[in-house]
Parts: sequence; C-alpha cells; structure tokens
Amino acid sequence: MKEPVKNIDLEKKIFAASARDFNALAIELFRYQYEYNPVYRQYCDLQKTDADKIEFTQQIPFLPISFFKTHEIKTGEFEPEAIFESSGTTQTGNSRHLVKDVSVYHKSFMSCFEKFYGSTGSKCILGLLPSYLEREHSSLVMMVDELIKSSNNELSGFYLYDHEKLQRTIMHNEILKKPTLLIGVTWALLDFAEQFPMQLRNTIVMETGGMKGRRKEITRQEVHAILQKQLGLSLIHSEYGMTELLSQAYSKGDGIFHSPPWMKILLRDEDDPLHVFEVKEEDGKPANGVINIIDLANINSCSFIATDDAGRLHSNGSFEVLGRVDNSDVRGCSLMVI
Repeated sequence: MKEPVKNIDLEKKIFAASARDFNALAIELFRYQYEYNPVYRQYCDLQKTDADKIEFTQQIPFLPISFFKTHEIKTGEFEPEAIFESSGTTQTGNSRHLVKDVSVYHKSFMSCFEKFYGSTGSKCILGLLPSYLEREHSSLVMMVDELIKSSNNELSGFYLYDHEKLQRTIMHNEILKKPTLLIGVTWALLDFAEQFPMQLRNTIVMETGGMKGRRKEITRQEVHAILQKQLGLSLIHSEYGMTELLSQAYSKGDGIFHSPPWMKILLRDEDDPLHVFEVKEEDGKPANGVINIIDLANINSCSFIATDDAGRLHSNGSFEVLGRVDNSDVRGCSLMVI
C-alpha cells in the first residue's frame, strides 16, 4: 500500500462542508479511505463493492464499530499522536481509535461546540467526569479539558467527587448571573443533583450518558426528569459522542440531537444491515432503525461507522438515540432502550 500525503485540501473542505456538497465530499473521502485503509478496503471487497460506482452516501459500506476493538483502523501508515480508548468491559474489551493528528480532533470539537453554544470565553465550564478522569486515553476528557482551558475562567475545571465545592461554585455563578455549563457523566450528575437540589437559572446541565454500573439503568427521559426536578430546569442538554468518532452531536433538550455540517446520520435496517436509508424531506415523518454515522473528521481512520445504537431520524437531519440494539455491547455513553 502506498503512503498517502497529508490531504490538506480535503481537510479544509471537510470543515467547510455544507448540505449541498456533503455527498460529493463523502464520496471523495470514501475513495481516499478505500485506497489507503487496508482494513476498510478488505471489508468493502468482501461486500464486492465497486468503489468507482459509488455515487450516493447510502451506497457506501459502513464499517461495524466493533472493528475498532479487533483491528487497527488507519488510513495510511503513521505513529498516532494519541490513542483514544473506550471504557469497555472485561468481557468485551476496549475500542481503540488511533489518532494521527490531534489538531483535527481539536478543530472538530471546538468548531462544533462554538457552533451550538458560542464562544467558550463567555462561560464558566465545569466538568463532572469522575469515571473518565480515573482512566487514561479518554477523548471526552481531552475535549472538556480544552473547553475548560479556553474559557479563561478561574472557576472552570474538573470537580471529580468534590460535590460541595461544585455546589458553591454554581451558586457563586448563579448569584453573579454568570453563564455556566456543567457537563457530566449521567450517574455523577444524578448523585450531585440528589445531594444538592437547587433552582438554576444561569446554568446549562449537559449529560454525556453512562451509568457504568453505578446506578440502575434508566431511560434518558427518566434521567432528564430527575435532573429537571432536582435542579429546577426546564430542559437538560446532552452530548452524543464516542471513542470511534472525532465529532459530536448536541441536544438542547427533549433528546433531539443535531450534528455539525461535517457529520451525518443515516439509518440501516436492523434485519438487513446492508440496507441504508435516509429520511426524505417529503416524507415528513421520522424513521426508526440502527444508526450509521458519517464523520468526515475521521479522515485518518474510517469515516463510515455502523454503530450499535438504535435511533430515530427526522427529515431535517436531527435524530434521537433510542438505546442499544439487541446483543450489542454495553458502552459507557449509552442509556437503556426507551
């Protein structure tokens, strides 16, 4: 396999993506990864894919996410600047995402966050991610750490298990009407909210999912209902991301997620996993299936991922995560099926 040159032009086009040119960009990136990613090429060849005849995103083969546990998914040969690992379980093992260029990840999450939430410099950002901080190689910790640093606020930071200090910080910001973002793993947010009920007016609470065996698994709606009641909020925000992706989607309430322009959600039929479909605008009704993701930021790994998450896709491109499909691994970012 010949070594690809760093495709600066393709990278620039990815972060300037729009709905109008997404299909063409995805096809260009598919052919690039088909040529230089041996694992992905072999997977495509086993499906007898003719790369030259791929014209639409629905025709692109999506690599099962489990391959990140069993193979090195790399486009080209390189020594990774970072290796992101999922929490996994003893039984299933961890996914490993080999990241050639960490700056691509930084550009993706910073651009996406600012698109949905504005400049980090106007906020105090608080991280409640104890289970992630206690292990290495977490992409979520790297992202939140960078958001904290870029906020330039002396009270921004990780609060681990110090709930009393976190409560004092939030109350300080509430009194001063300082916009605050509390981003946390689900079980830790529930513990904090039960210990320190309050009425928040200037704080956004964002859950990243995950009970990690600390609490009984409940639906996202139940989690949000508890947090809303305990913290006096009308809406709870959510982040949808995973080790195998360099991009995230965000929900500002009601579990409806929106992706950045360089990330797209499609669905596949659970009974026919090679049948991929989109919701057409004229249909006007959401469709249910299993989530496939195109993440153009995964330029140096694989941009076409078949997840194990059941989902609902709306005609405007927004989506809901309904839980795990049957017989799939339990992952740290997931909630039980609704």
